[in-house]
Amino acid sequence: MEKRNEMRVEFDSRSVNEGFARVAVAAFIAELNPTMDELADVKTAVSEAVTNAIIHGYEEEIGKVRLSCTIEEDRIEIVVEDTGRGIADVEQAKIPFFTTKPELERSGMGFAFMEAFMDEVEVESAPGKGTTVKMRKQIGRKDD
Repeated sequence: MEKRNEMRVEFDSRSVNEGFARVAVAAFIAELNPTMDELADVKTAVSEAVTNAIIHGYEEEIGKVRLSCTIEEDRIEIVVEDTGRGIADVEQAKIPFFTTKPELERSGMGFAFMEAFMDEVEVESAPGKGTTVKMRKQIGRKDD
């Protein structure tokens, strides 16, 4: 029998909710018994995706950030969505150290961190329509 579990949550694009998103995903994937490193990787990737939605997607406005997580067998998929400004050039935004907010001391490493800590990262975006970030990771190893 296939093991599948799913959760969805929506919250305001306020920076205080980034911590909530991290904890929500960490608690949800606990059933997979992730290692401390796996848990830290997932929490960091979630932080980066949610922070991007808050800072870049909505800028000074308050909008909604949708977070969903699906577990299938030993793989997780995390989706972070906003309906904010969108990204004109996703490939440019993925370049390490590229930032549209240098005044906020943003490092421009958000997507690089997501890609380093997760197995797969997909970004779909359109100016004026928002951004969807899908991240996938296998938790544990079958060959151990």
